[in-house]
Amino acid sequence: LCVGGEGMAFKKQCAAPGCGALTSSKYCEVHVKMADEEKARYDQFRGSSARRGYGGRWRKYRIAFLDSHPLCEECAKHDRMVLASVVDHIIPHKGDMKLFWDASNHQALCESCHNRKTAKEDMGAWDYKSGLK
Repeated sequence: LCVGGEGMAFKKQCAAPGCGALTSSKYCEVHVKMADEEKARYDQFRGSSARRGYGGRWRKYRIAFLDSHPLCEECAKHDRMVLASVVDHIIPHKGDMKLFWDASNHQALCESCHNRKTAKEDMGAWDYKSGLK
């Protein structure tokens, strides 16, 4: 459905399940606002990156790891050469510092692959009321 005149964008159905609203972005205004509120609740209980272990020691480790593992391991599986920018925890550590620092639990990923993996793992796993995953 095209709304408006020349140069106007096509509208599509909101990606939220069961929503019939038309939008020019992925989600309608109602669902964008709901997502923002949910993220704010999630962030409230998540804690800062330093509190979760990603302080100065991790930043130095990350640089060294990416220097020795420069390519995204997931992209490489699909014969693509993409520079890695994230040191991913293969098994989510969920606050377990032994697992957090276990080098055999780390892999180099590009931001896109890391975001996709994290979204898949975290989908519905965060309980913002208790602050637990």
